[in-house]
Amino acid sequence: MSSVEFNTLLVGNADFLKPFAFTLTKDTEQAKDLYQETLFRALSNQEKYLEGTNIRAWLFTIMRNIFINHYRKKAKNRMIAEPTVSDFFLNYQQSPSTNKADTNLRMKDIHVAVYHLPQIFKQPFLLYYEGYKYFEIADILQEPLGTIKSRIHFARKILKTQVPRH
Repeated sequence: MSSVEFNTLLVGNADFLKPFAFTLTKDTEQAKDLYQETLFRALSNQEKYLEGTNIRAWLFTIMRNIFINHYRKKAKNRMIAEPTVSDFFLNYQQSPSTNKADTNLRMKDIHVAVYHLPQIFKQPFLLYYEGYKYFEIADILQEPLGTIKSRIHFARKILKTQVPRH
């Protein structure tokens, strides 16, 4: 099956995934993310689709598996612990900044540091900051995914050295 035929088949059956994504997540934004990731994975694994197979079932399986994997990852990261006396001492040194002037100065320092980033790092970093996913940034900038990830990583490293700690 050619890429054009597969893309046509995919687009023709993709709208049925949206309600299923919302049923799984119960959240509009998470459903959109799940839908997009499902289409991305389907496109990435086009060679695994067997012609003549029910594409809707194939797409639903991909979506369900992505959802289950994310759920397991969240459950694994959630740690249930009862507060102890040592928690008080661990958190004692941490005091959030409630001074609005201090926060504004810090934000100004961050904006200046981002402005001074080399353009090669600034553009992918700003897109990531705006909420784009790595693969979306790679498509926008017409760069390989690994290149985008490393540029964002290096931008963070540069910013950590340039933004003063208060």
